[in-house]
Amino acid sequence: MKKLVILAFLAAGSLFGADASSKVGIVNFATCATDSKLGKQEQGSFETMKKQMTSLIEDTEKQLRELSEKAKDKDFLDGLSPEAQQEMGVKFQNLNDELNRYQQQYYQVMQQANYKMYQTITGSINAAAEKVAASKGLNMVLNKEACFHFANSLDMTADVIKEMDKLFDKDAKTVTPAATQEAQK
Repeated sequence: MKKLVILAFLAAGSLFGADASSKVGIVNFATCATDSKLGKQEQGSFETMKKQMTSLIEDTEKQLRELSEKAKDKDFLDGLSPEAQQEMGVKFQNLNDELNRYQQQYYQVMQQANYKMYQTITGSINAAAEKVAASKGLNMVLNKEACFHFANSLDMTADVIKEMDKLFDKDAKTVTPAATQEAQK
């Protein structure tokens, strides 16, 4: 939040110091992230990874619950030898340790994936905004979050999304032949 306020003050200062012919564009980062092809792909990858990690955790939790229920069943425990009871306790501890590892990995992986997604989308927005700004003769492009108010005529989010989609399609065409050749090897 502090960075956002500083950015807003810097932007405001730049506007006041600039001549009257300065042109500014506004981009809604969140809309670009949700509506662009790249944003949708990144969100889909993130959700797939999240489901995979969640599935591992849920399976381990299920095994722990089942083992815990067996440990509470006096009749079941009476039928086990002391060695089998000890083995069951070791298995329970191992599953518990495994669950803790999965949970820690889940948070680390999700945090890293979220950061990567943010960086990828930010890079695409920057490239697209630069192209749109050049074509419209704009001197500055700001994130909507840095503004308290702006005229709707300054919003260039739709143009940036179109440019992001063009860049995405262009990258997909150049990556696909190389990936196809690599897969054939």
